[in-house]
Amino acid sequence: MDLQRIIKRGFRYLTNQDFRVYRNALAGRPTNMPDEEYLRRVFRAKLGRELDLEHPQTFNEKLQWLKLHDRRPIYTTMVDKSTAKEYAASVIGEEYIIPTLGVWDRFEDIDFDSLPDQFVLKCTHDSGGLVICKDKRKLDLRAAKEKINKSLNTDYYTLWREWPYKDVKPRIIAEKYIEDKTGSLTDYKIYCFHGKANTVLTCFDRASGNTKFFFFDRNWELKRYNKQGLNAPEGFTIPKPEGMDTMFDLAEKLAEASGAPFIRVDFYSVLGKIYFGELTFYPAAGLDPNYLPEAERFLGSMIDISLVHGKEDEA
Repeated sequence: MDLQRIIKRGFRYLTNQDFRVYRNALAGRPTNMPDEEYLRRVFRAKLGRELDLEHPQTFNEKLQWLKLHDRRPIYTTMVDKSTAKEYAASVIGEEYIIPTLGVWDRFEDIDFDSLPDQFVLKCTHDSGGLVICKDKRKLDLRAAKEKINKSLNTDYYTLWREWPYKDVKPRIIAEKYIEDKTGSLTDYKIYCFHGKANTVLTCFDRASGNTKFFFFDRNWELKRYNKQGLNAPEGFTIPKPEGMDTMFDLAEKLAEASGAPFIRVDFYSVLGKIYFGELTFYPAAGLDPNYLPEAERFLGSMIDISLVHGKEDEA
C-alpha cells in the first residue's frame, strides 16, 4: 500500500467512527456494542450506505436482518465444522462427507504421529483458520500452532455478529486432504432460498492469488451477478463439473431440512466424487460490495422475511 493510501486510511480511521469500528473488528478488536447498532455501523463503513432494517430490500440488507431475527438453535450445529458434518451426513449420507481424522481442544493435544502425511487442520468456530499440510515432514509446526491458536482465541461471533457462531465451542479438527486434478480445489457454493437452489458461485484458481468468482444457474448459464461476471466476455463459460446436477439436488435437501430462508451449501467435486464442504448463512458476513446493484436486489427479493416467525424458534 502506498504512503498516500496509508495516510488517507489513517485520517478516515481518526475521523470516521463507523470506519474505526469496522477496522478494529478486522484487527480482532471488536466492540461489545448492541448487535443492531454495530451492524449499522459496519454496514455503512463497508458498503457506504445506510442499513435499512425496517424495510430491507437487498441481499446484504436481508442477511443483516436475518442475523437479528432468525435465531434457531439448530443453526449452531450447522455452522460448527465438526457437528455440521454429522448433520449433513444425517440428511444426504455419509458418502459425501470428508473423513475426520481427529478433534482436539488444544494444539498441544494433537498427535501428529498418528496423522497421515497429508491433512488439513481448521478450527470449528471460525472462517480462515486453515492449515493445509501436503507433506508432514515439511510442516512448520511453529507457524501452524501460531495460526491455529490465533483462531482458537478469536470470538468469531463478535466480529460480524453472525449469531449461529455465538455458542460454537472453539476446537481443532483434522480432515483428510483432498485436491482435484489441478492440485487445488474449486468451491461450488450453492445459493438456496427457502429450500430451493437458485445459483452456484464457482470459486477457482485460488493458488494464483487472483481467485475467480463466477455465478452460474442450474442450466449452467453465466449470471452476471458480480463485478467479475459483468466483465466476462460474451459467451463466457467454464466446464460444468461432473456431478453438478447432483450437487444442486443435495443442496436442496440440506436447504429444505434446515428450514432457513437462505443458506449457502458448499461442495467440492474431486475426480468424480462429491464432497460436502460447509453450510453458511451469511456469505461475506452480508457485507459483500461485489454484487451488481440489480443482482443484489434480485437476490434480496428471493428471501421472504415474512416467513421468519421469531428470533429463537426451534427448528
